[in-house]
Amino acid sequence: MSYTEINAETIDRWIEKGWEWGVPISHEQYVDACNGKWSMLLTPTKPVPKNWYPELKDKRVLGLASGGGQQMPIFAALGAECTVLDYSEKQIKSDLMAAERDGYKINAIRADMTKPLPFENDSFDLIFHPVSNCYIEDVIHVWKECYRILKKGGKLMAGMDNGINFLFDEDEKEIKYRLPFNPLSNKTLLEALQKEDSGVQFSHTLEEQIRGQLKVGFTLIDLYEDTNGVGFLHEYGVPTFWATLAVK
Repeated sequence: MSYTEINAETIDRWIEKGWEWGVPISHEQYVDACNGKWSMLLTPTKPVPKNWYPELKDKRVLGLASGGGQQMPIFAALGAECTVLDYSEKQIKSDLMAAERDGYKINAIRADMTKPLPFENDSFDLIFHPVSNCYIEDVIHVWKECYRILKKGGKLMAGMDNGINFLFDEDEKEIKYRLPFNPLSNKTLLEALQKEDSGVQFSHTLEEQIRGQLKVGFTLIDLYEDTNGVGFLHEYGVPTFWATLAVK
């Protein structure tokens, strides 16, 4: 079994236990979005600024590793033509359930984003990519594929872990590991993740995450930082996530 298959099965288990990122928005929240009351997250706590979004009516939006029925229902309510790609079966099912419940169409694809994305060049106006690169080893591949499938002038909104979380023990009070954190090259790290049922996760650098977008051709327009939302690092205001807005 590949590490991405392990991660897909792990996330399915988390969802069965009530994982917050696997709970679809309610019908009432969908109706609110239809009436102009909405917000979306790329990182744990800070809503994406409204001025980051283009006009969405009739635009083609890809939710990349964005399953779970949290963002695509809102994009649909705003008039977008929605596609979601995720490797977790349960995340895909949540999006299909929300679409059936609220009566909109969605193209839901179960696929591994470490492989070539199953879309033609210049297919989308917007890619919405919440924090998920921590579950793959090669981030540059994803940026290349995003650039390829976006139309000229299309936007990429991405949430990213900055690596700090991987330094600490479970209580976030003791530095336990070195960076980079790569369990495929360190059996001890893999065993630690397996013990905590955390799948296979990776730290990534600023160079991989933001410089990587620039190297494949994107222009960076804006960014912000966020915390974990809970825990010791959050209490001390330590930023552990970035969100970026880039354009092709």
